[in-house]
Amino acid sequence: MTQISPLHAGAPVGGTPNEVKLRRATQELEGVFVQELFKAMRDTVPEGGIMDGGPGEDMFSSMMDQTISAEAASGWERGIGAALYRQLRPLLSGADAAPQQDPVPEGSL
Repeated sequence: MTQISPLHAGAPVGGTPNEVKLRRATQELEGVFVQELFKAMRDTVPEGGIMDGGPGEDMFSSMMDQTISAEAASGWERGIGAALYRQLRPLLSGADAAPQQDPVPEGSL
């Protein structure tokens, strides 16, 4: 059986605390996206009939989708989360060395 790696491809095993936070945030965002995808797919299935599970089935399906989507997103090496991580990681190089600053100067909005 193949083990699913919890890290995105190209991501360092350790990394700075900001890289770890970014990796976790992009992975969680991908999990939310996959969960919404599962929800949209379930909405296309007709309800009712002989095997109607009622509100218990809806709650269980929601919890199952949440768990499966989080696990699926953590193992995808070329998913949306990995792409976001690769895109945003270069922006961290200045964040690790410099103190935290607002990205938008005051009064510019």
